[in-house]
Amino acid sequence: MTRFIALSAILFAIGAYGVLTRRNAICTLLALEIMLNAANINLVAFAGVSGAPGSGLAFAVFSMGVAAAEAAVGLALIVEMYRRYRTIDVDKLTVLKG
Repeated sequence: MTRFIALSAILFAIGAYGVLTRRNAICTLLALEIMLNAANINLVAFAGVSGAPGSGLAFAVFSMGVAAAEAAVGLALIVEMYRRYRTIDVDKLTVLKG
């Protein structure tokens, strides 16, 4: 159990570092997916320890479905940003600032 939590913490830290430091929108989405996978590892690890093993697995499967939808919408937004502004550098996209 401790190994799974340590692995999850390391993956989450790598993902958080990627989200905070990358300027490329695709790399940011990949780092976000790493963070979601770290959460899924935690869910499955705690499901194995708890009395009801199916509950954690159900949450993990639901989380994977949400991650797939997030990736599809995120990639569609990135394609549209590239078509409109010819860049995917998130620092250069200041259109949404109020």
